[in-house]
Amino acid sequence: MFQYDYLIVGSGLYGAVCARAAADAGKRVLVIDKRPNIAGNIYTEEIEGINVHIYGAHIFHTNNQTVWNYVNRFAEFNRFTNSPVANYKGELYSLPFNMYTFNKMWGVVTPEEAQAKIEEQKASAGITEPKNLEEQAISLVGTDIYEKLVKGYTEKQWGRDCKDLPAFIIKRLPVRFTFDNNYFNALYQGIPMGGYTKMVANMLDGIEVRLNVDYLENKEELDALAEKVIYTGPIDAYFGYQLGNLEYRSVRFETEVLDKPNFQGNAAVNYTDRETPWTRIIEHKWFEFGTQPKTVISREYSSEWKPGDEPYYPVNDERNGALYQQYKALADAEEKVIFGGRLGEYKYYDMDAVIASALDKCTELFG
Repeated sequence: MFQYDYLIVGSGLYGAVCARAAADAGKRVLVIDKRPNIAGNIYTEEIEGINVHIYGAHIFHTNNQTVWNYVNRFAEFNRFTNSPVANYKGELYSLPFNMYTFNKMWGVVTPEEAQAKIEEQKASAGITEPKNLEEQAISLVGTDIYEKLVKGYTEKQWGRDCKDLPAFIIKRLPVRFTFDNNYFNALYQGIPMGGYTKMVANMLDGIEVRLNVDYLENKEELDALAEKVIYTGPIDAYFGYQLGNLEYRSVRFETEVLDKPNFQGNAAVNYTDRETPWTRIIEHKWFEFGTQPKTVISREYSSEWKPGDEPYYPVNDERNGALYQQYKALADAEEKVIFGGRLGEYKYYDMDAVIASALDKCTELFG
């Protein structure tokens, strides 16, 4: 009756993992994507011999052995370590916050001195139970570091005053009283050699993929092709925004090729003052230890999402959480459709968590 067993909407990580598992289980699979390329937001494009992260920096990191083994089926990973630098009005600091940061900020040399300085600043701010992001940050790193390295960056990122943001946003901020400047405290970390697009292409090897196909504009005829649909687009868009829009933060990129081999000497430099309009500059070649004669940089600008923009970060507040639950109830009633991934579940997912979620769903579907 149907031409395909599974129609998979979206060729990002969730869709690609499901497509691979379905094909390996002997299912007839069609993957569609409204973009002209596969790989969703981890899409990389080669420019001047450099794999450019078109939708922002993606650094793979995980403690999940199953996920690590899985991605290594499709790519060889290098040993890239994420050690961003913070630039505050020309002063450079190590991120994550560690002994290099504390030494530069206060001249302290020992972990005891650094902890004492933070405790002193926390006490003078009178914080016992942090009620918002500002208070949480001061209780973690003190007033000086908050003012220089957290406040401006966070307010640019979220478009809101730090006093109006929930404390939990910053709870996973790495603070270390060692000289370890590896941002992700993960067992496995790296970048796929040759770029993420190559990795996703390997995942989709032998599977039919149609690009430039908008599912929601051609829903009726596409649904008629397959018995089941795995949908990884925005959940509110699927239902025609009938209950209202879920909110996101979006990001705009200005990418340029520079006729020099080295612009900033690091993959990521965060601009933490409020006056600099961009949040960070990515120099893509350093993700793969590039030796090319030119370099490619991207300035990132955080913005409020509006329909038509690319949705990046779900706004995890009470209103949006309640609205998502209403959409989820509608989604649960759709017998033919499985909703998954960052947009389908309105959830901020790290890459390894998306893969783990998709693998769990595939075990449920295909055993």
